[in-house]
Amino acid sequence: MPRPFNFSAGPAVLPEEVLQTAAADMLDWHGSGMSVMEMSHRGAEFISIYEKAERDLRALLAVPANYQILFMQGGGIGENAIVPLNISRGGVADFVLTGSWTEKSFKEAGKYATAHVAATAKASGFTEIPDPASWSLSKDAVYLHICSNETIHGIEYQTLPDLKALGSSADLVIDCSSHIASRPIDWSKVALAFAGAQKNLGPSGLTIVIVREDLIGHTLDICPSAFNYELVAKNQSMYNTPPTWGIYVAGLVFDWVLRQQEGGLTGLAAVEARNIRKAKKLYDYLDSSSFYSNKVAATARSRMNVPFFLADESRNADFLSGAKARGLLQLKGHKSVGGMRASIYNAMPEAGVDALIAYLREFEKTAA
Repeated sequence: MPRPFNFSAGPAVLPEEVLQTAAADMLDWHGSGMSVMEMSHRGAEFISIYEKAERDLRALLAVPANYQILFMQGGGIGENAIVPLNISRGGVADFVLTGSWTEKSFKEAGKYATAHVAATAKASGFTEIPDPASWSLSKDAVYLHICSNETIHGIEYQTLPDLKALGSSADLVIDCSSHIASRPIDWSKVALAFAGAQKNLGPSGLTIVIVREDLIGHTLDICPSAFNYELVAKNQSMYNTPPTWGIYVAGLVFDWVLRQQEGGLTGLAAVEARNIRKAKKLYDYLDSSSFYSNKVAATARSRMNVPFFLADESRNADFLSGAKARGLLQLKGHKSVGGMRASIYNAMPEAGVDALIAYLREFEKTAA
């Protein structure tokens, strides 16, 4: 029997090949006699896993040599505190609010820095990204924080802001949890990127931080040692016991992405081309229908998270029941916004999007 198509926003679908490898390794990793979950994080076996994962991620995202890659814990919500504790120096941090996640980030940062709203899309119901030319940037901001892909509202920056061009000396911080490794990152614009792994890279419990080295070493005294970027970097992400299973599975995903091929493209370029095609198919169908709607401005639509609404919301339960019967899982929208949401991450095969569109068409006919 084929596996169902899992449209969960996170923890989310993983490549079937990765799951099969992890299952095969479960009792005995490469003849070691141990599962990865039983290994010492300081043993030669796990060190080799960690080093390959770090090396592959650096290659995958073209991370410059002067950026540290940290494998941490605490998730994206944890980083909402950990980032200002490490780089704010207690000063001003600007925020562009484009949805639930940046609202959470702004509120949390205010405990450790002077958090300032540079722009907000709340008046639109978080259906667009405010024009950078309209942002009210603080003259003395240490950094500006954006969520480059809002999982709940389906908002994605198609181009990252160039703060220098906007006249700001602040460093750009991006929460890229729900679209990391789905498209390149322009490191000339980004000083720090963080991502919970559970949406596009692996299981929950692992958080990835990629930070320019000159931002390290300015930690506030109140920062817990385990979350001090300087200590984590000096100890190769092993100041405390790292999330070993999460690093192992994420490493398998990094390797999987690097090996992808699509129309003469390889690696991240191949995955991005596939993601563009998958998203276009789904949005094109939604736009062609009077029964479904997506409220996000076309210029800000996420390739990863596609929220949509039925014209007749009294049929939501029937829609979800029919979807589940057809092996289309986890399509219910976030409780804060309602409706439906299809998360079509890297590991969602194009066949899954095709199956969803076929069901959307079928259900619409039954509602006529």
